[in-house]
Formats: sequence, structure tokens, C-alpha cells
Amino acid sequence: MNSPFKTIALIGKHRNPDIVTPLLSLGRYLEDRNLEVLLDSLTAATVAETGYPAITMDEIGARADLTIVLGGDGTMLNIARKLAPFDVPLVGINQGRLGFLTDLSIDTMLETLGSILDGRYITERRMLLCVEVARESAITFSALALNDVAVNRGVGGNMIEFEVRINGEYVYSLRSDGLIVATPTGSTAYALSAGGPILHPSLDLIALVPVSPHTLSNRPIVVGPDAAVEILMQRTAVARVHSDSHAHYDLREHDKVVVRRAPHMVTLLHPFNHSYYRMLREKLGWSGLPRNPA
Repeated sequence: MNSPFKTIALIGKHRNPDIVTPLLSLGRYLEDRNLEVLLDSLTAATVAETGYPAITMDEIGARADLTIVLGGDGTMLNIARKLAPFDVPLVGINQGRLGFLTDLSIDTMLETLGSILDGRYITERRMLLCVEVARESAITFSALALNDVAVNRGVGGNMIEFEVRINGEYVYSLRSDGLIVATPTGSTAYALSAGGPILHPSLDLIALVPVSPHTLSNRPIVVGPDAAVEILMQRTAVARVHSDSHAHYDLREHDKVVVRRAPHMVTLLHPFNHSYYRMLREKLGWSGLPRNPA
């Protein structure tokens, strides 16, 4: 069967020697299928000479039909943000812990990948968020997030105070340790640990989850994809905004943090028998009804 993908990029977790053996195995497998193999330049620095072209992320975006990411969810988050503007589909092979985004097992990766290369797969489109910080009418920080944007008090700081507006309309003032603005992808990450809802990844929704609010009546709310979430900082002795726990920026009083849906989306490919609910059961340790020992 002819593969719909002709040029495949391989990207591994940066500076992790454990990726070398499986990555070389992937490369040989793809070559045996007469596919062109590309390597991310940072990944190429970790492995021995392979003969595969070592190119930049922008070049991968321009040339690759499919990108295979070998690592954990953190690696996938990083690659997804960088390749989102190019709309290159991603497949994740888990070499981390939970593996919400990297759902292929490293033990069966060749068999499963073969089915995907033959065209038997499920496509998921995941929304991204973009965040900007406005200070005295100037944009001083911007970033993309696949999981979440979080405003938090800093180490050793007291609760922070801020006002939340959605599409310009006042929602509430909050005194808390922070606020998480999460995508459906991020609803099973930091937002979940703060008591937020789990959102199916097919939904284009944004969750606002307070972190340890002073008033317990402040509960998570879910808004539509066209919502512009404004966080107006009022008391910020020590506060920061975090994008996917990757990009950070120190905040001051009167800063305005604006979070909205990004124009790009991330495309993930899963095996044809992929089940989101089965994945939740496995990753979150959900069990069935207790059995009657009798």
C-alpha cells in the first residue's frame, strides 16, 4: 500500500541518549519503506552519523509530510508549538511518563506506525492559545500554548489580586494563588490538579480555573473559542505568567494579560483503534465498579 506520507521528520527529546536506539530503528524502518527521512538538527547532535539530512524546524515545516516525535508530553508540546504554523501532522511515541500526547508505545511503535503510514489512523485537531502582556499600551511579551496559560504568585509571595474580563465584560475580581486558562488538551494537566473539568479534545473551548481562591465560591468556568480573556493585575508583589510552563514573564501591577485562541491548530495522528476514554482510564487510573468477592 502506498503511504500518503513521503517525507518523514524524526525529532527526539533533546540531549537524551535513550532516544538513539529507537530513533535509528525508526529511521531504518522508514528507509525500508522507501520514504525520505529528515532529522531535526538538535536531535542529530545527539545521535551518531546517520546520513539523514539535519535541518532546522522551519525547514521541517516546509518539507515534511509527517513528523514523528520520540519523547514525553513536554517534548511534544514544544514541537507542536513550533510546527503549528506549518500544519504538519504529528505522531508521538512515548518515552516519558504519562503520555497523553505521545500515545504510541515504544515497544510496538513499528507495527503501529506501519498502519498509520498505510493510511489507517484517526486525525485530531487541537486548538492553541496565544497570550500577550500589555504594559503601558505596549506589548511586552507574547507566546503560544497548547496546554495552558497560567498567572501565578511567585515563590514566597502572597496571594495575588486581579480582575477578569471576557470580551471586555467584567466577570469577577479574584484573590488567589493564580488563574489557569486551559485548552481541552491542557484540561488533563495543571488545570485538572486545580479542580478543573476534563474537556474532550474535539471541543473548541477554553477553561478558566482559579488556583486556591480565597473565596471558595470562585469555581472553574468554560467559555467559547471566540472569548478574549483579560486578566488585569491589581496586586502583584511577586507574580508571573507562564505559557505551557515553557515561556515565563514577570508581571507588575496594572499589566494586562490577554489570552485568546491562536489562529493555528495542531494536528495529531493516532492509531485507528485509538480511544480517548480508554486513554483516560489508563493514564488517570480509573477503574470499573468494585467486584463482589462473593
